[in-house]
Amino acid sequence: SYKVAIADLMEQHVICYDVEKDLLPLVLSNCQYSLERGRETISEYDLPRIQQQILTRFLQGKPLITRSGIPTLINTQEKDYVSIFKAIKGKVPQVLLITLTRNGVSRKLDSYREVCEALRIVELLLGFLSMTGGDPSMPLVTYLHDILKMGQNIDEHILKALSKCSLKHCVSLWQLLSSLKSESMLHLKMDPFPGYAAKYQEPLTEQNKTELKGFFSQSNAVQWLLEMHEFILLALGRPHATDRYKPFWSVKEAMQLYMDNKEVEVPDCVEENFPEIIQLSQILEAWKYVVTSKQEWMNHE
Repeated sequence: SYKVAIADLMEQHVICYDVEKDLLPLVLSNCQYSLERGRETISEYDLPRIQQQILTRFLQGKPLITRSGIPTLINTQEKDYVSIFKAIKGKVPQVLLITLTRNGVSRKLDSYREVCEALRIVELLLGFLSMTGGDPSMPLVTYLHDILKMGQNIDEHILKALSKCSLKHCVSLWQLLSSLKSESMLHLKMDPFPGYAAKYQEPLTEQNKTELKGFFSQSNAVQWLLEMHEFILLALGRPHATDRYKPFWSVKEAMQLYMDNKEVEVPDCVEENFPEIIQLSQILEAWKYVVTSKQEWMNHE
């Protein structure tokens, strides 16, 4: 019946319970069992009484915590990361992860859960840096420990995976982790891009696949693949994306526009060798094809 702002929140305002010690005994104490010969045991729960006891024991007297001041979780497509990245680059100059560090992070985060947790941490970090800035050379783990006081709440394995990164790598690290998340989803037979316009999901032809293989086998194009993924995630996942990025455009043309907006140059190898024939209508299938095939290409080199 009353409200508490997040700034005034105290421990006694919060609902605390243990499932096994508090909830299960309450439920079981309001359960009646009956057994008839030749039939299974029948359980009947007194739901109104359970509801009343939960209200009395856990909810009664607790305030409604107002959302004012609480950072809310929203979909990546709904969060304006382009503006966040621009704000960060103005306060904390950014550089790309070197190949050795990028490969080290990828190897150490060897499960979907770990990748998601690492990405969650980096996204939280990006939010703070976009507002406060920081020393570009400060190790990321030091910032988490000393500034955000989060060190005790993060798995040591994840901290170790991020130990070679500094604040100047945060945007590049977000690119890598978000891509690893989508790759993991793909390997788990999950759709990494649910809800995207069908106009961006046209199949590749055999010629398309041959040209993509030729480009990614001969060029050091890992960073370009990360840029493609960022473009898919932040530009094409938005409502009415097809109005701005026409499906009949070439991928190179569309990404040139996107990268111009964020003031990043398209690499020379892309300008010279990326296949013009790949259209934006095929970009999702192109990214998936490269991700699922690149290990096989490497093994045959």
